[in-house]
Amino acid sequence: MVRAAGVVGCATLISRIFGYLRDAVVAALFGAGLATDAFFVAFRIPNLLRRLFAEGSLTISFIPVFTEYREKRSHEESLILANVSFTLLAVILAAVSAAGMLLAGPIVRLIAPGFVDDPVKLDLTVFLTRFMFPYIFFVSLVALCMGILNSLRHFAVPALSTAVLNISMIVCAFAFRRCFSEPIVALAVGVMAGGLLQLLMQFPVLMRMGVPLKPNFQFNHPGIRQIGCLMVPALFGAAVYQLNIFVGTLLASFLREGSVSYLYYADRLVELPLGIFGIAVGTASLPSLSEQAARGDVEGLKRTVDFSLRLILFVTAPAMVALIILGEPIISVLFQRGEFNFTATTLTNRALLCYTLGLWAFSGIRVVIAAFYAVQDTKTPAKVAALAVATNIAASLIFMFPLGHGGLALATSIASAVNFLMLIHLLRRKIGPLFAPDFMISLGKIVLSSTVLAVFLFAVLALMHWDPTAAFQRRALILAAAVAGGLISYLLAALAFGSAEALMLLRGLRRSLRRR
Repeated sequence: MVRAAGVVGCATLISRIFGYLRDAVVAALFGAGLATDAFFVAFRIPNLLRRLFAEGSLTISFIPVFTEYREKRSHEESLILANVSFTLLAVILAAVSAAGMLLAGPIVRLIAPGFVDDPVKLDLTVFLTRFMFPYIFFVSLVALCMGILNSLRHFAVPALSTAVLNISMIVCAFAFRRCFSEPIVALAVGVMAGGLLQLLMQFPVLMRMGVPLKPNFQFNHPGIRQIGCLMVPALFGAAVYQLNIFVGTLLASFLREGSVSYLYYADRLVELPLGIFGIAVGTASLPSLSEQAARGDVEGLKRTVDFSLRLILFVTAPAMVALIILGEPIISVLFQRGEFNFTATTLTNRALLCYTLGLWAFSGIRVVIAAFYAVQDTKTPAKVAALAVATNIAASLIFMFPLGHGGLALATSIASAVNFLMLIHLLRRKIGPLFAPDFMISLGKIVLSSTVLAVFLFAVLALMHWDPTAAFQRRALILAAAVAGGLISYLLAALAFGSAEALMLLRGLRRSLRRR
């Protein structure tokens, strides 16, 4: 599982690098204003549906059932299940795409009612939504292909495929922005081209893994019924969970212009450590947990959950410290150019700080939910997610006016913390005690190592005299010194305190060097 998480993490890092380049291009070419607000709202709509129909319901319901078929039945039977699932999803997505294009106007008015008072922004958002809605068809099928390949323990190509979307958007932004009266349309072209390319790159790998996908309309297949029984509560759980994000977008549309964009850029930075390791561990753990659940190995499943959470905290704790202390330098170096000025940096950092407070919960949820799905319990996460949405809505209404868009980000963090803690409590009731003494010892060492990191980062900023108005080269140098030195100081502190995770990393590095 660690090797799989490493593969997913490295592939995700590559994708995130191109994601940053994409966001830097968007920030430099389009800034943070009317057009970008319209694009981010329009792009978020098909992304929500992708998570509902694919990553949020079908895929997570499909992997445990597909794994069970592979463990207990023949390869031919599991292949039939994969083909029927792909065909059924394609039919559903075709209908959803057509309906979304027809209903783009009402959907935008529902999602971003604050745009109604600005006809130009509203019309642009509706057009972009209609143009990009078929993206859900391509990317949701990609997500199912990822589920199949992950079940077969192939992680690299699925994780790398998101880089294709980012590259496509970058190329189209430069190549086509002068071809349209509204330049932001070039990004929408990149989204559609990227979705198609993502899907096409999955098929050769599936063929090589012995899963050639072809149409199969046996929709009465018993495996489909089994997936369907899991999918209904999973769909509800995914819906209420993603509603947290949309609550922020909806309420941000009532705040000052640019608020949607500030939240977007901050969220992208938080997703860097979340995607590289948090989601990587969650992705890698689901097939392992599903196999243990299929064999009835409850103790093994508990050990996997404990180990996964320790790995996540080992990375997310220092990431939280770094994002809190280095938030302004990071945003300044990565985005502050062109139309993205120092004011935008300051306002984005406000959202980043509030999002970062919930990074530990964002990451941990991925593993705990995977444990529930592995034992084919999708109802419990759905119920807890509903509570999290209620918490998010209440906290958003409390904090949005005194703290602006930062209050919306803080509400998301609070809701995620409630979600994680409730899931842990219910998982312990379901499978028995978690968090062995080794877990608490590791947690203490992680806190001590992170404290050393915080002291080091404050010292670097003070000694090198950080100035957000300095030349780019000076700002980049200070940030590079802080990041490189901070990473070394954290790892050395972790080794000095005898952290099991740091020692495991050192042993893995030594083995890699011996092979060379």
